[in-house]
Amino acid sequence: MDIDDATAALSALAQPTRLSAFRLLVRAEPEGVAAGDLARRLDVPQNTLSSHLAVLAQAGLVAGERQSRSIIYRADFPRFREVMLFLLSDCCNGHPEVCAPVLDTLSHICQPGEEVC
Repeated sequence: MDIDDATAALSALAQPTRLSAFRLLVRAEPEGVAAGDLARRLDVPQNTLSSHLAVLAQAGLVAGERQSRSIIYRADFPRFREVMLFLLSDCCNGHPEVCAPVLDTLSHICQPGEEVC
């Protein structure tokens, strides 16, 4: 991942509706959420949500899959991991104790066996 890719991903998340949509999709893994249901749950008009999802998809953070008459959206965890690793790659600069609090927090959030972490 380069700085342009990271900037695109972080910019896509730097808007309240898009961040809320992404967080909802993260919680809905692995089933995903239909676009209409996502719009209802976020209380956003479908055409507005469609624009937000397009920005997230362009950044590689979500993907949609047509199932019958619906499009099911899912968070793209490999891409999100790349963004997080990009941010943390320079974290400790040879001093692991600097990143220890972050890793400790993640270990408490992510339970063993969960695919998202």
